[in-house]
Amino acid sequence: MNPLLEVRVTNAADAAPAEAGGADRLDVVGDLVDGGLSPEPRLVAELRRRTTIHLRPVVRLREGFGTDGGEVSRLRGLIASYASAGADGVSLGFLNGLGDVDLEVVGALVGDVSLPWTFHRAVDAVLDADRGWRVLLGLPGLDAVATAGSARDVDAGLDALIARAKAEPRAAALMLVGGGLLPEHVPWLLRAGVRQFHLDAQARPGGSWKAYVDAALVRSWRTLLDDESAHLRH
Repeated sequence: MNPLLEVRVTNAADAAPAEAGGADRLDVVGDLVDGGLSPEPRLVAELRRRTTIHLRPVVRLREGFGTDGGEVSRLRGLIASYASAGADGVSLGFLNGLGDVDLEVVGALVGDVSLPWTFHRAVDAVLDADRGWRVLLGLPGLDAVATAGSARDVDAGLDALIARAKAEPRAAALMLVGGGLLPEHVPWLLRAGVRQFHLDAQARPGGSWKAYVDAALVRSWRTLLDDESAHLRH
């Protein structure tokens, strides 16, 4: 099976070029502040009208990775709205005051939801990465963990990603690597067992968020992933 390619989108016009370029999944955000905040449900609905590929909106209403009881109710309502608008999954991740995965909040949000979900880059901010990953590996419905291997970017976290992926095949299968991903990172990550990759500004001309997703740029990454994967199989 070829690697999964996820592309971050911010408006409905991004859908067609992402799909034409070979994206498998769209990570949907409304505001780019602090790594991305929740989109309006109407954006998800418009994307659904324009594409058939997997839509996964971000569930996060404020900067940082904390939340509170009152906000959890709003987040649950948002997840329901996304599902009604045609989302295929959601992306979320929260930490408690001790810097651990907030199992209470995460459980309240995904415990009774049948959608698959991503634990987003909050994992790169946990105090104890080993403990954080152990917790995540036991959560139902989780099929991706967005990570750069560091709080900075993939370049800084590459060695940590490779080491964990080689030591823990289950973690490797969940890793959705993004955050400054470069073409030269791909062969190393594939060899370590990583199968999911995320594009941000790399999918836009000049790396500018003012530009729409470009099909040719997405296609260049699709080709890279598929060719490197085929090379490993042979």
